[in-house]
Amino acid sequence: MGSTHFSHADEQAPTEQIAFPQCVVNLQDRAEKAGVSSERIENVLGNAKHLDKIISYDRNQPEFVKTFPNYLNKRVNDWRVNKGREMLNKHRAFLQQLTQEYGVPAHYLVSFWGLETNFGSYKGKMPIIDSLVTLACDPRRSEFFSKELMQALLLMDREDFEVDTMVGSWAGAMGHTQFMPSAYMRYAIDGDKDGRVDLWNSELDALASAANFLNQLGWVPGFRWGREVSLPEAFEYELAGKDQLQKLAYWSDKGVTKTNGSNLGAPELEASLLVPAGHKGPAFLAYRNFDIIMRWNNSEFYAIAVGYLADRILGQAPLSKKLPALEDYSVADMQKLQESLNTLGFDVGEADGILGPATRKGIRGFQVKHQLIADGFPDKVLIDTVAEVAAKMDEQETVSEPL
Repeated sequence: MGSTHFSHADEQAPTEQIAFPQCVVNLQDRAEKAGVSSERIENVLGNAKHLDKIISYDRNQPEFVKTFPNYLNKRVNDWRVNKGREMLNKHRAFLQQLTQEYGVPAHYLVSFWGLETNFGSYKGKMPIIDSLVTLACDPRRSEFFSKELMQALLLMDREDFEVDTMVGSWAGAMGHTQFMPSAYMRYAIDGDKDGRVDLWNSELDALASAANFLNQLGWVPGFRWGREVSLPEAFEYELAGKDQLQKLAYWSDKGVTKTNGSNLGAPELEASLLVPAGHKGPAFLAYRNFDIIMRWNNSEFYAIAVGYLADRILGQAPLSKKLPALEDYSVADMQKLQESLNTLGFDVGEADGILGPATRKGIRGFQVKHQLIADGFPDKVLIDTVAEVAAKMDEQETVSEPL
């Protein structure tokens, strides 16, 4: 299940811990000011429970981080491709209407659906109100979840949902397409025209809402998400990275072609080059709609998976370059790498264990300096090499310090 419409951008400075009963009273006051009905305030918010397991989920950091091959193989498999084609056929006429109205092709809408909830087979079972109240009363991200809670209560008022209907992920995402309450209120629409917007029980509402959401985010009709490409043997991998946008004419001059060897075409179209599994794995050009997908879920891996699954549902072939066998690395290893890069002067920011753009840039800087292939990819050998170089620098600085 995706982390739709919620990312690290939503982090906030922790607030002071307040006793749960007092917190609920404060939230009831806030709900009244927000225009929530007295019935919801008293009977729903007043009966909310603190769920310790929600705090555990929120605090839980995975011990290992998936590499791109392991991530993609899990999310884009034969079952999901075949099920996606089945759903595309099932809703073909309706999806064509959505494409005409919102500009988003059918296979993308089905792909999002498949990645978010396996086409509705798992929409989450956590009680949304209890989850959001618990998180709103926790100091770490209180304001963000307080706002989402208000939207959830207003949604219950608007659609007359019972509290038992409001189930989803531990963080509050709901329905076939896993909308947070604020996204549900703002973007969800009545696709089946029954007078109600129900993302749990109406596949048409969910698909229409996804189309509306992507349209509002700025989806560019008539353009792909990106594509797999072939790179020349001596490609300058330091040119890769989402932050390095260039026209296709530029990439063509660098020897980049479609996987069948033909020209990229559309010379004025801008794209960035991504090598999520390093130089041994497939390469992709990411176009404008790739950025739109990342506004749904702020993850390059997720955005590639959406695009690739959409392509496969449409009948396109699997990747031309085989995914390399790579072991998942530990968060501790990534933190160690980040600390070492910072020691060496490649400023990657906080050692948070997350492989983001700053860390990739730092890795490329190290690789260029040491005449390695500058693909920005961290494997075990690179992590150990950077640590060794950083340790030697520490030793030299210690020796050179005056007594």
